[in-house]
Amino acid sequence: MTRIRTCLPDSRHNAGSAARAALAALLLSSAAGCAAVPLEEGNTLTSYSGLTSNNGKFTKAKLRVDPTDLVLTKTIYIEPTSVSPNAAQQINKASDQALVANVISRALCVGVSDRFEVVDHRENADVIVHATITRIVPTNAAMAGVSTATSLGANFVVPVPVPRLPFGLGGLAVEAEATTKDGKQVGAMVWAKGANAITTSARVSQVGDAYSLASSFGGDFSKMLVTGKTPYKGLPKLPSAQKIKFGLGGRPKYQACERFGRSPGVKDFAASQIGLPPSWTDKQPKVVGQWTP
Repeated sequence: MTRIRTCLPDSRHNAGSAARAALAALLLSSAAGCAAVPLEEGNTLTSYSGLTSNNGKFTKAKLRVDPTDLVLTKTIYIEPTSVSPNAAQQINKASDQALVANVISRALCVGVSDRFEVVDHRENADVIVHATITRIVPTNAAMAGVSTATSLGANFVVPVPVPRLPFGLGGLAVEAEATTKDGKQVGAMVWAKGANAITTSARVSQVGDAYSLASSFGGDFSKMLVTGKTPYKGLPKLPSAQKIKFGLGGRPKYQACERFGRSPGVKDFAASQIGLPPSWTDKQPKVVGQWTP
């Protein structure tokens, strides 16, 4: 009995050391884990002239904005985001494609609400915004499941956040423009971003990563219109009260944004931590992509 008792602490120590070594290896491998998504023009904008690069390492973008014209802008209309044929063929389910597109529209709508009045008829708008998904790099759902199981298991051994496995990461590419009633382009952006193993939660869905990245694009483009300058310089600011309210599942500031549905809020965050598909918590309106005022 004495020998057994003296071995138990050593066994636990060895197990703990092995777990910590495995965790360290996981952290090192994850640090370099980031999906590569090319920044390319999708031929959906009226013009690509005058776009300048943000020289970003993780978020790649080319953009231009005309702050002078935006000073005169009071009302804005958000068209439902489109999915290009190239992006559509990369994802099996049309409902998953529509889900990602709707998140972009929703993020654009709540984002521009910080400065402009969002209207539900394009003829009443000074500026019209339209975005197109040009590429979706599918998430490897099976690998995302393994990654989630690994992270949850590791948390029982070492109670600290564990990054996902840096394999099968997805990504998203989008382009959008804002035009006046007479067709003048007052803002444009070509954007691409890949998931990374540190900040993007693994979700068991082909569009798990694209869904997570979609709101980032909506935030970047809307911030450009609201401020009239690049969203990639300066210190980050706290979100407005209306954004916080909406992010928690509350009503949008303008009724016109209701057609893109409410944010799933806290329940989606909780679901993402255990790898559940976004379609389980984000129930988009039936009219998305078909709504015409």
